[in-house]
Amino acid sequence: MTTAQTIMHPDVACIGVRDTMDTAARRMRQLDVGALPICDGEGHPVGIVTDRDIIIKVVGIGENPKSTTAGELAQGDDHLHTVDVGADIDDALALMEQHQIRRLPVTEHGKLVGIITEADLARRLPEQTIGEFVEAVCAQHLPMSAREAPH
Repeated sequence: MTTAQTIMHPDVACIGVRDTMDTAARRMRQLDVGALPICDGEGHPVGIVTDRDIIIKVVGIGENPKSTTAGELAQGDDHLHTVDVGADIDDALALMEQHQIRRLPVTEHGKLVGIITEADLARRLPEQTIGEFVEAVCAQHLPMSAREAPH
């Protein structure tokens, strides 16, 4: 059985609920990542902030990234889905596909220990499995070709 732990990226960084979006953006740039889990003071993931969130949900509506906190963004999110380190990867994939999420925090006793991203899946799973995942999670967000567009 392949587990979440064997697929996950173990050295995941996170930001705290009190960190600002300015701090998040700087951290993303420093780490060369597009998303960071948001953790409470005890290391429990409570949300995820992406570079797109900072642009759309903060800058795009005229909010100040130097004063908007990660906790404020996490409050507006739907329930954060996580998976335990011992979970079967098929269950993790099903969860990601069902909720159309591209990043899945991995926990152990409720604390963040890793994250499964599309890149992690692509590196470690068969090509056909990745194709099915992309179709289920990403295809609805891709632009339609002229042939597929309704007339």
